[in-house]
Amino acid sequence: MSVNIAVKSKRPVNLDLRTIRLPVTAYSSIAHRISGVILFIAIAALLWMLDRSLSSESGFEQVGAILQHPLAKLTLWVILSALLYHLVAGIRHLLMDAGLGESLEGGILGAKVVLVLSAVLIVLLGVWIW
Repeated sequence: MSVNIAVKSKRPVNLDLRTIRLPVTAYSSIAHRISGVILFIAIAALLWMLDRSLSSESGFEQVGAILQHPLAKLTLWVILSALLYHLVAGIRHLLMDAGLGESLEGGILGAKVVLVLSAVLIVLLGVWIW
């Protein structure tokens, strides 16, 4: 004789992603991963532009003309913004590997510094591109 007892879990279940509040460290980590994916995808276009610009003088002028288009400038800004964010967040990870900012408070402060510093650098990058 087997007894079938349903066990009710007392853990809360929240599947509505709009109501989940993540800590700032999670947003910093997610943005670091997204910037890495953007860079990985952008490598193909950047290598094509490098190849084209180094092939001949006309190829160099063609790439220069392409980069004058507003959509190309926006795309370049997105790629370089991802590079800047990835670089700043990567430096934070290197500092954590060296033992700086490993505590919970240090991690939160480091994530905030990465977000603010990256935002400032990305705005300055936009001013430089346009």
